[in-house]
Amino acid sequence: MYVIHSDKNKKLTLFAITWPIFIEILLHMIMGNADTLMLSQYSDNSVAAVGVSNQVLMLVIVMFGFIATGTSILVAQYLGAKDFHKANQFAVVSLLANVIIGFLLSILLFIFSESLLNLMNLPDELMNEAILYLRIVGAFSFIQALIMTIGAVIRSHGFTKDAMYVTLGMNFLNIIGNYVFIFGALGFPALGVTGVAIVTVVSRFIGMIILLFLLYKRLDGKLPLSSLKVFPKKEIKTLLKIGVPTAGEHLSYNTSQLLITYFIASIGTEALTTKVYTQNIMMLVLLFSIAIGQGTQILIGHLVGANKLEEAFHRCLRSLKFAIWVSIIIAVLFYLFSNELFAIFTDNPEVIATGSLLLFLTILLEPGRAFNLVVINSLRAAGDVKYPVYLGILSMWGVSVTVSYTLGIYLGLGLIGVWIAFILDEWLRGVLMLARWRSRKWQQMSFIKTNKKEDSA
Repeated sequence: MYVIHSDKNKKLTLFAITWPIFIEILLHMIMGNADTLMLSQYSDNSVAAVGVSNQVLMLVIVMFGFIATGTSILVAQYLGAKDFHKANQFAVVSLLANVIIGFLLSILLFIFSESLLNLMNLPDELMNEAILYLRIVGAFSFIQALIMTIGAVIRSHGFTKDAMYVTLGMNFLNIIGNYVFIFGALGFPALGVTGVAIVTVVSRFIGMIILLFLLYKRLDGKLPLSSLKVFPKKEIKTLLKIGVPTAGEHLSYNTSQLLITYFIASIGTEALTTKVYTQNIMMLVLLFSIAIGQGTQILIGHLVGANKLEEAFHRCLRSLKFAIWVSIIIAVLFYLFSNELFAIFTDNPEVIATGSLLLFLTILLEPGRAFNLVVINSLRAAGDVKYPVYLGILSMWGVSVTVSYTLGIYLGLGLIGVWIAFILDEWLRGVLMLARWRSRKWQQMSFIKTNKKEDSA
């Protein structure tokens, strides 16, 4: 049992940190699936339009995520080193940075929504709804930037339940709002995709306000705003050391996925719809590994900050073993009930048949993803941020994109070929990441050690 302590003598174990993260991610998945399920009763085309728009929005979330990821790691390491003032200072700086980035990207999304969707090779029948959704949600995407940053700080302090409860409330508002505005319940107009977009923005805004209050409360109001009187050049530089490589990896993944979606769109709307439904179901499998990976990242950040490197080494390996077994078991269960799961969304027999086959392949895919989610997060938490980026870019484009086109389009295997490419990519990266962790090169890469060396120089 690996136990560390936060600034409030709060015991942090993998289970104590991970189960609220798991519930929070599950609620996010339910929110996304609720949108898909409700829209599927409205129109299959609307489902595909929102699905493609959300892929564009994921690129923007990557830009917010690089600050949030850097914040999470630095706050965890400084808490492990018992330097609470420095941890809070990075929290303040990261909030400012993401507010600025959020506003800029929100403006760009609103202006260039149509141009971005045209690049996706979207069928004409989906274009109007996709533009509408992207403009509304994109214009207020800065709210998500704040939510991600505040959530990263709160989780790093060990208060993972706070973020979970806020997400629960957002979920409730989202489902009720969707019911009212998609179908025109209680006398409200039936707005379809527009209704989904409005409800998404409103629920996020309310969640952001509550998280700001919780942040102030959990840190006892100890937010060193005075550190912003002078431009925090050094702090931002440190955040960027983590964030830019991390963003590079996520940006590479999401742009490669956009290109693969472009390939699938050339097959037809039915293939695109099948992909959206399948990935919505797959996310329910994936969330176990995501939660374990995020919880492990927080623990390893604390352990590395406290210079407990041997404990950090074994914590990663134990988390990985657990994540692999859980992902296999859940993937098998979902495949066994695949027809019933797809029947919730659609009655199209072709979509159900192809989607079920994709879920069978997911049994091979998910253990590979567990490697990446646990080990890459562990490497980042320890300060080894560049290696996963370099290797990730090579594998995503050299394997995932290339093999997707070769098998899926050139050889005509369609979505089956694309899923085989996903499997090869995840397993190649996963095995090489594990080898990197076992090499222990990350043990000399702590950001606290690096900053101290720079200060002494």
